[in-house]
Amino acid sequence: MNTETAPRAYATVTGPTATFVTPDGRTESLAATRTEDIRRAIVRRATDEARRVGVDLELITAGDHGSHRLLVHADGAIGAIDPGSADDDPRGFLSDIERREEARDTAQQQDVEIAVAAGPPARVSFIAPTSEAAAPTGGGRALLRHLGIVIKPSPAELARADRERIVSTHWAGCRTIAVANGKGGVGKTITTAMLAAVLARSGGGNVLAWDNNDTRGTLGWRTEAGLYDSTIRDLLPAASELLSPSAAISDISAFVHHQSADRYDVLRSNPELLAVHQKIAEAEFDLLMQVAARYYRLVIFDSGNDESAERWLRMVDSSFQLVIPTLTAPESAESAALLLDALRERDEHSAALAANAVVVVTQAEPSTRRDAERIAAGFADHVRAVEIVPFDPGLKSGPLRFDSLRPATRDAWLKVAASAASGLRKIRP
Repeated sequence: MNTETAPRAYATVTGPTATFVTPDGRTESLAATRTEDIRRAIVRRATDEARRVGVDLELITAGDHGSHRLLVHADGAIGAIDPGSADDDPRGFLSDIERREEARDTAQQQDVEIAVAAGPPARVSFIAPTSEAAAPTGGGRALLRHLGIVIKPSPAELARADRERIVSTHWAGCRTIAVANGKGGVGKTITTAMLAAVLARSGGGNVLAWDNNDTRGTLGWRTEAGLYDSTIRDLLPAASELLSPSAAISDISAFVHHQSADRYDVLRSNPELLAVHQKIAEAEFDLLMQVAARYYRLVIFDSGNDESAERWLRMVDSSFQLVIPTLTAPESAESAALLLDALRERDEHSAALAANAVVVVTQAEPSTRRDAERIAAGFADHVRAVEIVPFDPGLKSGPLRFDSLRPATRDAWLKVAASAASGLRKIRP
């Protein structure tokens, strides 16, 4: 067709809009849509006009992408007016669109190839893990919940629930905690009993508090006596029988003392015997440890004060977690610090215990809170955690019962137990 006689249409492009002028002089406004670029809208409109007049149409465009002269056929095909002219490139008008579409298609193909190579993505479970604190069982909040009014737990309640979750954990295999300080009268027995109480009450029993003391251990004096007047010296000759395949889980009851309210068992030493009569050699300790691991999920050692004794050293070698109690007296704290120093120098396992240790500062009197905070600050950079237990008359003397303590003291021991139990997650260092 002679382009000199072909009807002409004009389009002026301005961003996503255009002004389209038909061959008979009518002016129309065109706009891009979500599915159609403005340039394709112009070509579509020119094709419609070519069909209407029944002949090829010359389309002259101008705008931000330069000027173009195109020949639009009634069937939608586009031809060049002058193929030798770069400005009259019949595809130039649509080149930006085609480049974007080609890049999109290439990216989509690459995404498909990567997905095929990597395999299907991990499926998200439709069952969400339970992470909320347990519903309140008493008080005003429990009443409101019963009435259908649910109040979200406070940060303090969430923190407590997290501690309760930690102390109720059951691990695969027996775990051990050593409560140690080379000085006597610093709270080792108190700490052992309270750790055992929290961990047994929360985790459902199977916790043993082991008085690992050559020199008049007092754990038996401050805990409930069982049906039998048994000590570690009675357990030792029965160890082989207790480890036999025919032994029943209840057989251990003849050698330990069950705490009815706090739900843990005590393996007593004999405070009436001299140390020379109740020394435990390394091999004997290992045999006793086999028995303990057979019947209990968790063992807490109340250590003696002789850090050179074989049973003391084997306790350290067998422990997953170290807890060091101290009172607010400077001598008590210095003894705890010296123990940490010695363990760091002993061997790799002992050094790991020292680095991961939990220090417990117990107030001996109501007025020593400031001293407790000062001592706690002194240990803060040297161990994993430091906890303060407030003064409580229920800890000073008499039977150690968790329920006899004040609420603030019980909360403090829950924090101590959670800090200690957090170190039991890993395999022994």
